Amino acid sequence: MPEIRPLSPELQKNAIELLNEVPDRIDNDIAALRQWIKQQPHLKSRTDDQFLVNFLRGCKYSLEKTKAKIDRFYTLRTKYPEYYLAHNVDVEKCLELFRLGVIVVLPRPLNDNGPRLAFMRSGVYNPDVHSFQEINRACMTMQQIMLDEDDVAIVNGLISILDLADVGMGHFLQMTPAIAKKMTVYQEEALPLRPQGTHFINTPGGFDRVFNIFKPMLSQKQQQRLYVHGSKWESLYDKIPKKYLPVEYGGENGSIPEIIKEWEQRILAYKGYWEEEKNYGTDERLRPGKPIDFDNLFGMEGSFRQLNVD
Repeated sequence: MPEIRPLSPELQKNAIELLNEVPDRIDNDIAALRQWIKQQPHLKSRTDDQFLVNFLRGCKYSLEKTKAKIDRFYTLRTKYPEYYLAHNVDVEKCLELFRLGVIVVLPRPLNDNGPRLAFMRSGVYNPDVHSFQEINRACMTMQQIMLDEDDVAIVNGLISILDLADVGMGHFLQMTPAIAKKMTVYQEEALPLRPQGTHFINTPGGFDRVFNIFKPMLSQKQQQRLYVHGSKWESLYDKIPKKYLPVEYGGENGSIPEIIKEWEQRILAYKGYWEEEKNYGTDERLRPGKPIDFDNLFGMEGSFRQLNVD
């Protein structure tokens, strides 16, 4: 039998209804995926059951989409480790940035059996001290942990709430089109965590300019899941009831210091994981067929294959 964490009855029901999961067929799907990985001369991937089923769930059990996501997951991290983590993770640096509370993953999902909620506060970091790239890498450390162990996020998806209070021109200048493109390509083509919505609150002046650069890079489906609330918190509450926000925002979904403390332990527990990651990646010299055109993939005028994210 596959070595996979059992889902709660509620999550198992969602996996069957939303992700096309057929419990009796999981071992065959994993075996087919593992065999495919073995046949790829350029690809060195994790092949444990949990890793593979997480990708299968994120791709609604389409083997072709799953193969493409695993390939891009390792390809992008190998080619651009400065953006996508790979194995050279400075855990202490990540902890330093994480303690700022830029990203806080909330303990209760929406409606208690819905998507995982992640609260992001870009205004709490000083752009004269830290770069957005550094912040993004620290967030990706958490994202990797979620991908590895958060069944709620994997099955039900992820909703992001971006509080842009205290975000200034220094923050905006760090969000270059090139960085935005790399973020969107990775989110849509490499990660099996399905985004279910992104909400912007306390948007400052100049936000529209950045938003209009970022938005066209997303698939049509994801563009329809963007919500800009300005300073209207009641508009946010229509989508996400107030009680599911942190206590600092008047909610009941954990306090930010307590969440940070709990996540510190989770991040520290993954120190050995990043050492293992040195064994995985891609070697483009060994890739069969046509090589990837990275310039076109990330060129602002170029197009890139969009995978359906649902």
